[in-house]
Amino acid sequence: MNAQTRLSPLTAVEEAQPALSLVAPRRGALPDDPGLVGRDRELRALEEFLREARAHGAARVLCGHPGAGKSALLEAAVQAAAATGMRVLRCTGIRGGYPPDLSGLLQIVWPVLTGPHGPDAAGPLDALERVLVDGAPAPGGTSWLPFAVLRVLESVSRAGQPLLVAVDDWDALDPPSRDVLAFVARRAEGHPLALLMTCRPHRTRPASLAGLPGLPLGPLDPAASARLLAARRPGLEAHAVRELLATAAGNPLALLELPAGSEDSPPCMPASSDRLASALAPGTAHLPSGTRDLLLVAALHPAGDLPLLLSAASRIGGAELDFTALDPAERAGLVTFDGMRLRFGHPATAGAVVHGTDPRRCRAAHAALAAVLAPGSVQMLWHRSQAVQECDPELAGRLEAVHAQALEQCEPLMAVRLLRRASDLHPLPADRGRCALRAAQLAHVLGLERMTRTMAHRALRQPLGPLGRLCAEALTGTGNGGQPPADPAAWPAPAGAAEQENALELARITAPAVAGDDARAEALLAFLDAMPNLSDEPRLLHAMATAGPVRRAATVLAGVSAVRHLADVPVRDLERLGAAALLAGDPLRALDLYRQAERRHRFHDRSDQLPRVLLRQGLAHLAMGDRGQSGHAFRRCAERAEAYGQDHHAAAARLLEDLVRGLRTGGTVRPGSAADLEAARRSVRSIDAVLAVGTACALVEAGEYGAAWPALSSLLADPRSHAAALFALVPFAEAAEAENASEEALATLDRIEADLGAECPPVVAVRLAVARAVLADDRDDQGDRGDQDTQALSERAFAEDLSRWPSLEAPLRLAQGRRLRRRRQFADSRTALRQAAAGYTMLGAEARLARIAGELRAAGERADGGAPGLSRPAAARDLLTPQELRIAELAGRGLSNREVGEQLGLAPRTIGAYLYRIFPRLGVTARAQLTEALRDPQAA
Repeated sequence: MNAQTRLSPLTAVEEAQPALSLVAPRRGALPDDPGLVGRDRELRALEEFLREARAHGAARVLCGHPGAGKSALLEAAVQAAAATGMRVLRCTGIRGGYPPDLSGLLQIVWPVLTGPHGPDAAGPLDALERVLVDGAPAPGGTSWLPFAVLRVLESVSRAGQPLLVAVDDWDALDPPSRDVLAFVARRAEGHPLALLMTCRPHRTRPASLAGLPGLPLGPLDPAASARLLAARRPGLEAHAVRELLATAAGNPLALLELPAGSEDSPPCMPASSDRLASALAPGTAHLPSGTRDLLLVAALHPAGDLPLLLSAASRIGGAELDFTALDPAERAGLVTFDGMRLRFGHPATAGAVVHGTDPRRCRAAHAALAAVLAPGSVQMLWHRSQAVQECDPELAGRLEAVHAQALEQCEPLMAVRLLRRASDLHPLPADRGRCALRAAQLAHVLGLERMTRTMAHRALRQPLGPLGRLCAEALTGTGNGGQPPADPAAWPAPAGAAEQENALELARITAPAVAGDDARAEALLAFLDAMPNLSDEPRLLHAMATAGPVRRAATVLAGVSAVRHLADVPVRDLERLGAAALLAGDPLRALDLYRQAERRHRFHDRSDQLPRVLLRQGLAHLAMGDRGQSGHAFRRCAERAEAYGQDHHAAAARLLEDLVRGLRTGGTVRPGSAADLEAARRSVRSIDAVLAVGTACALVEAGEYGAAWPALSSLLADPRSHAAALFALVPFAEAAEAENASEEALATLDRIEADLGAECPPVVAVRLAVARAVLADDRDDQGDRGDQDTQALSERAFAEDLSRWPSLEAPLRLAQGRRLRRRRQFADSRTALRQAAAGYTMLGAEARLARIAGELRAAGERADGGAPGLSRPAAARDLLTPQELRIAELAGRGLSNREVGEQLGLAPRTIGAYLYRIFPRLGVTARAQLTEALRDPQAA
């Protein structure tokens, strides 16, 4: 009888034990057991439920989708209850079967029936045993059984130990048992009785559960999902983690059971496991064959609309299918129909419904899809390639040709798969090697380390050209610390288009490895210089900027500017051009390119690529001195990176966000942990130099010039940080001027300009001019000659086009205001200082404003914003146009430039330019003063 009713063993503890927290690690758990990750809220709720039940009885319904962790939470509650001295009775529903009536109740009551009991309970228990075990009719009719079970459980709970009744999969029990347990749950209050049941959500809540308190169990958030993967499945490569997080969608069972990205032989089908298939799609085998065919083609081609899928499914079975074939799958909760396409209930359900499908049937489904898709399309050729088993040179050639179309459609992973399959289908070794090598090169760009090594080794087994072999050898060491690439000085000149392509890829792969080695970097630059016909090729420019960001700055920027028709440039090349411009010292051009890349990724719904682009946008804003926009970009990057499991981008964004905070406020920049820095280096190779230069600049913002001056001097002298330190020439000059080290600083600037020579970028030339003008303040006390030199340097700096560089104009205005104040030209000084304050406010440099306010007071500025002895104009609002007035009102409410722009349909930089004009007119230096200035009937 026990085997027939599948009795669960009794869990009971005779002796009371101290209270146990469900959130704390369980006693007896393995030391490396991660526990229930991301379920702290639910565990605390269950802990409170058990306390409530021991005091006066309670019931809870734990409701969640398959794989959400209901059974694990139930088990945690059972262990905690047993540890605190509660007696536990349990039962479990059986899905996919037809349990006999009252079998669930028998599981719960059986330990009580077979255990010792007092003489008073002998009669009721004997009657209950006859009903449940022998199948005798209830002595009092149908209403007798619920009251009898309730009396028995109440008597057990009053026998000395509070009682927990734990029901797993309540909705899979037999109907009479479900009704009786729901009846008991409504009457648990007033007794030391807890009833905890788990069930799956239904379209409408079962009537018998209506009104019972519930504890909904949703999916894990992205951060918790990533922690669970790291704890239970360590060592996965980054791309596999991203795919698992996307497919699992926060489902713990899917996170643990889904196979990581594999390179199995065709035919291709969504991955799953036996356990996951039984949880997410338990009744698939009982569906009609036409419905199963429809689910199969929907899983293989999720982007298809329903008529196309029905047409393909009809070709598998040879019978015409109509919309009624969808009904059984909808009733089973496997899919929903939105009027055009099928949507699986969970992303992992697609793999669950086809798990265990025979490869021949899967190939037939691929062939059916290829027959109904647009001829020559990427998807049609992909499905056709999965349906063939023998070599097919014609198909292989078409796959190789169409991979470029996949790249244009922002589907780089599909391009890798097409090339890999083309390598399988080509009969000639040279063709197989060419496709395998190109697949390895693309996989390397995408960060697919395992795929890169696999395809590179496969390419090496085929005949390759000299540069192709060098490239394949370099790719075999991807991700495992292999041998560095060969010395560029020994590379042969490319002969032919294929070898030229391999030369560009080899330069791209090699450039990061030689960036710190002057001799090998020069050899690589010389190799690239020998290809003048490719002067605007994005890979060449990126490799050149990586190996020699200072030595080839002007050449790189000229090449970036020479690229035309950016709408036709692949998005990866847009990012390479942006990186080249940023490394060469033109962050404004880089920002424009990265914004175009962001729009392209959004258009193609490639949100997982946004963290990388947003991080680079933040770096460009940071290089431009815009603290507000850079902090906003880093925050967006960190949020999205955590959502997609890209821990390296998240670590870099958090470190840079802390840096921006220090630059804004002049506070201390907290050093990152060793683990964070190691992860961040995988995202931004120069993160150490960026953080070092930024930290030194934060010292300048804080007014700690004594520490900032030597730090920036050493960073400019260090080859490893020299390129990043070129963005800090003006803070370097400010620190030198404050420390009376202007002559030494001018010598450093002269040396930098001489080293750059003809390769000096225009932006760096502007920084040099502004830095010299800042340092010229020390010449004011050198008589008329010094005054003339100062005036000449200042005029030379103001002659530059600073409209796009508020981070350079603001310190120049500040230096001018100080100089005019020392000459006692107070009115002009206040004007320059207000302009400086407006610029720094637009940039989010909060630490500067207090010091500028002190300079304004020294120049005669009153606390209310007026100058001594001057009458105030009539009305503050009259000084602004309607558009300026609206922007000032919104900014005064605390809205950021981006938020103001979204309301008015303007770009954030346009809003910043408006505020740059508004601040001096109103005589304010901070956004917080705008509301008061506009409220005041008199202008400042």
